[in-house]
Amino acid sequence: MKERSLWILPVIIVSQFTGTSLWFASNAVLGDLRQAWGLGDAALSYMTSSVQLGFIVGTLIFAFFTISDRFSPRIVFFICSLLGSLSNLGIYLAADGLISLLVFRFITGFFLAGIYPVGMKIAAGWYRQGLGRALGYLVGALVVGTAFPHLLKSTGQTVPWDSVILAISGISLVGGMLMLLLVPDGPCLAKGARFNPRAFVIIFRSKDLRSVSFGYFGHMWELYTLWAFLPVLIGAYAAASGEPLNVPFWTFCVIAVGCLGCVIGGHLSLKLGSPSVAFFQLLGSGICCLLSPIVLHAPVEIFIGFLGLWGVMVVGDSPQFSALTAQTAPGELVGSALTIVTSIGFFITILSIQFTNFLITLLGPEYVFLFLVPGPIFGLVNLWPYYRKHSSFDLD
Repeated sequence: MKERSLWILPVIIVSQFTGTSLWFASNAVLGDLRQAWGLGDAALSYMTSSVQLGFIVGTLIFAFFTISDRFSPRIVFFICSLLGSLSNLGIYLAADGLISLLVFRFITGFFLAGIYPVGMKIAAGWYRQGLGRALGYLVGALVVGTAFPHLLKSTGQTVPWDSVILAISGISLVGGMLMLLLVPDGPCLAKGARFNPRAFVIIFRSKDLRSVSFGYFGHMWELYTLWAFLPVLIGAYAAASGEPLNVPFWTFCVIAVGCLGCVIGGHLSLKLGSPSVAFFQLLGSGICCLLSPIVLHAPVEIFIGFLGLWGVMVVGDSPQFSALTAQTAPGELVGSALTIVTSIGFFITILSIQFTNFLITLLGPEYVFLFLVPGPIFGLVNLWPYYRKHSSFDLD
């Protein structure tokens, strides 16, 4: 059993990577879709928000009906990978404009609820010890998977958008098959309690859970908005500076390097604790928001290096917030609390993405990322009491 568990995690990581590549598949080819279907500038925010909304609805439904408890989670993962692949393929087969694109993006987001969280549960079934570190690797895989469509598009501007969509659907299906065939249910797999809406009340009554949850909400205000609008930011810099930047390639690099923040943060949490890792990474990403207008006028080496640092900081705290939520929630409500906190967090991303899209039309991309600063500030202020109680650092 121990020898088998050594290769179980790499397979789960690969499957998580391939499955979550569905998340930004259409974002990577949006420029082509705009030309083909005459989409407006608002298509980016609507399309990204549609995926987020589908994920929220899927997460709540999966939790309410305890899908991954009633059925083997690896089977759920495979079926959702298959259906997510088909819904993504629908963009190529049946979509012909913004409305149909949004419908297929919503459906894909729905089935992502059976990939990302269920992959976490599969890992928890195998790794009771060192789970925080394992989650760091899994969220890192999600980050690289999210960035992967941009890499496919960056291989050449002549790559047809339908080829990118087909490739993403194909690798997602392969990942689901790997999970089904190579990862049996783990020895530590536990049945979760039925979804309990009372966790809504618990979030606001429990001081520690409220502190951690609100910290996560501030983090989510920034994360997906930065990822969604990175091509806009890099494209604006390239246009203003005259640098011949490959926008899809550098978008991939900035998002994908976030996996280092997740993995390194997971290892550091074993020594420093999750509160410290989450607090300082959230602080670092907030500082990057503040500096973004200045760096847009910097030499290209500084600009790319800055974005790389931001990419590491902006997502590295995600697995730590998940761990902290699980630690601070009452034992009988852990699953429900995680579901509710995650759903609220993704709803916040929709608000942030739409707000940022509105501001870009008024201000342009140079100053718009300053409006992400309230997210980290809100998160840090609320996380501070819990950090003070449970951190080995003292900032006074």
